[in-house]
Amino acid sequence: MLAKGCKKWLSTTILSTVFFFILYFMTRAYIILGVAVVFLGLSVFFTIFFRDPERHGVISEDHMLSPADGRIIDIRNRKLCIFMNLSDVHVNRAPMDGRVLSVTHYDGGYMPAFNKDAATNERSVMKMETPYGIVEITQIAGAWVRRIHSYVRPGDTISQKQRFGVILFGSRVDITIPDDFELCVSENDKVKAGTTVIARRMRPEKN
Repeated sequence: MLAKGCKKWLSTTILSTVFFFILYFMTRAYIILGVAVVFLGLSVFFTIFFRDPERHGVISEDHMLSPADGRIIDIRNRKLCIFMNLSDVHVNRAPMDGRVLSVTHYDGGYMPAFNKDAATNERSVMKMETPYGIVEITQIAGAWVRRIHSYVRPGDTISQKQRFGVILFGSRVDITIPDDFELCVSENDKVKAGTTVIARRMRPEKN
């Protein structure tokens, strides 16, 4: 399955591949063959990069799931930062049930997504209301091909593990953790969207 909003990238490279291979067989020009091979390679790359596999697992209101595939690069002030490299799935999923309050897009700089200063890059900030408070999820674009596609709008009800957007190429996702949740992950941990538990609701202590 391909990520929603990304099919035009793959269709463009596939059509270009077919066109240049046909042109090569007509002309036998090796430079055209080289161009065809480049587009073939891009088609394979986009097929892998834009994959959107199903994620199966237990859904629990007491657990907060990772919104993104990748590696945790920073944890501070109850905010967790996840860096997605080119080999990760770039479709993002809701960490818990809630209602979308706002989706705000900001233009920004060109810092590499793994840089902590990338928080000023082009980004989309989604605020969602949950039973445990407001959760803010920031999708941050990388230094090149800066595209963020949001699948939700303010007022939408969103379910845990539901896809809410995709970021193209190197990118990052920041998420805030509600106060009554305790972290279950540490810096440098690998996480998977809709699968890895990043925080767990704390139970009141019994007297």
